Amino acid sequence: MRILFVCLGNICRSPMAEFVMKDLAAKAGLELTIASAGTSGEELGNPVYPPARRKLMEHGIDPAGKTARQLSKSDYGEHDLIIGMERSNLRAMERLFGGDPEGKLRLLLDYTDRPGDVADPWFTRDFEAAWRDVSEGCRGLLNSIVKEKV
Repeated sequence: MRILFVCLGNICRSPMAEFVMKDLAAKAGLELTIASAGTSGEELGNPVYPPARRKLMEHGIDPAGKTARQLSKSDYGEHDLIIGMERSNLRAMERLFGGDPEGKLRLLLDYTDRPGDVADPWFTRDFEAAWRDVSEGCRGLLNSIVKEKV
């Protein structure tokens, strides 16, 4: 399974989700291909934003080497699931991809009991809340994947 996480700039939420999911999948013994991208090209080539990197490192997860990349039209065919952090990401993805004919687009918090948007810590400065949302969403996603494989 190939999973792509998407946020606006690909320096906070989506890389957090990418690396949390990689960590969870490895611990569960699942071989998944996991990446992240941003709908905007504004942060292209920039590393994970320092407060997001620190939050990951607090939990033993190292995002070293990750740099922001922009979502491309070809990503739709290259991934099985494309998961946005908020509704505006979903709308941008639908515009870029011309809809969602294969039903691949989701929101991360749809995998929890409290669907909605992962607030952008770039604006809220609340990286702890973003961590909680992302880790809960990734755990829910992992559970969904495991159930499908059974």
